[in-house]
Amino acid sequence: MRLFEYIEQGGPIMYLLVLLNIIGWALMLSKLYFLSLELKSTDNTADTLKEDLKGLTQTSDASSIIELTKQIVSTHVTKAEKGLNTIKIIATISPLLGLLGTVLGVLTAFHVMSQTGLNNPSNFAQGISMALITTVGGMIVAIPHYVGHNYLLGMLDKLENVLEKKTLSKVL
Repeated sequence: MRLFEYIEQGGPIMYLLVLLNIIGWALMLSKLYFLSLELKSTDNTADTLKEDLKGLTQTSDASSIIELTKQIVSTHVTKAEKGLNTIKIIATISPLLGLLGTVLGVLTAFHVMSQTGLNNPSNFAQGISMALITTVGGMIVAIPHYVGHNYLLGMLDKLENVLEKKTLSKVL
């Protein structure tokens, strides 16, 4: 069976899962590219952050400078973090949509069974097939998004640590 036939058998829930998968992968790949560029240009970013700190650090002691640096780096990283919540939502909601498809498929199967009996098992099997396909579809969407979200969070943590160290070394 071909992929499009599986999607078609899954019904409207599968179309929604495919849409979420496309959106999520686009976000993950763009974030991966963006964070890779950010990690490569940490020296330039640290110089920019140092310039932002210049007026604030002239009369401050070392602990104040460290705290201000952490705040400015945190603000910069928060801007880079934009879009990660959407990936997390997709990872969270996909199994629930798969479960919804499962319930709808089983409901359809029992409805067909109550209307026609078990004289024609292929009608009953269509609902069960929809249930299983949407369950698998939900997991196929959720698992890579969950892994991608965690990987991108790790990249953000690394970016924050590197920027703090480089900025502090330029300021102090």
